[in-house]
Amino acid sequence: MEQQGLNLIEIIHKGALATYPLILLSIVSVTVVFERLWSLRNIRSTTLRIAESLIDPVQKGQRDLALAICKQNSHCPAGRIFHSVLERAESHPPETGSNVAVEAMFEETQHLRKHLWILGTVASSAPFIGLFGTVVGIIKAFESMAVSGTGGFAVVAAGISEALVATALGLGVAIIALIFYNYFQTRIGSLTALFRIQVARVLRYMSG
Repeated sequence: MEQQGLNLIEIIHKGALATYPLILLSIVSVTVVFERLWSLRNIRSTTLRIAESLIDPVQKGQRDLALAICKQNSHCPAGRIFHSVLERAESHPPETGSNVAVEAMFEETQHLRKHLWILGTVASSAPFIGLFGTVVGIIKAFESMAVSGTGGFAVVAAGISEALVATALGLGVAIIALIFYNYFQTRIGSLTALFRIQVARVLRYMSG
């Protein structure tokens, strides 16, 4: 007897209770990943370039020129951070500039983490959704076997194989979301450290 292979489309359709939400979550996750990759592009190199361009005007006391450079780079988090620091530095003591920098860096870091909670939620919930779909599928398989009055390994295996697709899909969605969630958290942490170093560097030239 020829064994019929699994038809993935039919399996997904039969497990719609779990598989359709998982497919939706995967689409949302991919959208967030590409959006964050686009948002975080070139931030490191741009931060270094802005900090380097500010050193000379800051040393010469050319505050207006330094502010103009920051405004030209207002699309970058570093440009906004340096602008906040320079704007307050003229009429306030150096420690005030440090406090302003901390507040600005915190605000920008929170902005960089935008939508990451979605990846974290998908990574933690997708396996449970898949497991729920598997349990429901196994219940249906045994119920069908009880109603039809037929048994045997082949009957049970067919239903279970369909049900396990939900678990596999849930794990796949969760693994991808978790990998990129950790990647973005690490990258944002590295950028935050870079902001701190470069701001301290510019403040040191200002006080010197």
